[in-house]
Amino acid sequence: MAPAQQASRREDLSSHDAPRPLAARRSGPLKGRLRVPGDKSISHRAFIFGLLAVGETRIEGLLEGDDVLRTGAACRALGAAIERTGEGAWLVRGAGLGSLLAPRETLDFGNAGTGSRLMMGVVGGHPITARFDGDASLRKRPMRRILD
Repeated sequence: MAPAQQASRREDLSSHDAPRPLAARRSGPLKGRLRVPGDKSISHRAFIFGLLAVGETRIEGLLEGDDVLRTGAACRALGAAIERTGEGAWLVRGAGLGSLLAPRETLDFGNAGTGSRLMMGVVGGHPITARFDGDASLRKRPMRRILD
């Protein structure tokens, strides 16, 4: 690009029109329903709190992604009874704090880093042994800080 063209281009990039105010028009009332998707981090914790509670925990708005469902499966393996009652709605009958069962199988978290780390903390406070695993990606993530 020739020097004159470069100078002209710099001027084009550095100059801009002053902002113009925009006018909004009043609309009629809004009607309808909106379903906001659940939050993954809160959904993991909802299952875990249900596991640790005594009695029934009803969860609504759970994000039903693979990561969260693997946390639910781990809670089931540790003694919770878990039932899906509708879209995003779950019923958890907890084992209760201090009453977790040692799982018969490895707790497979797939790629759920949040679920596996939270559950390591839960299991670490109970007199049980559990084996944790995940997919190749999860196995590469740092876990030493959780285990120490």
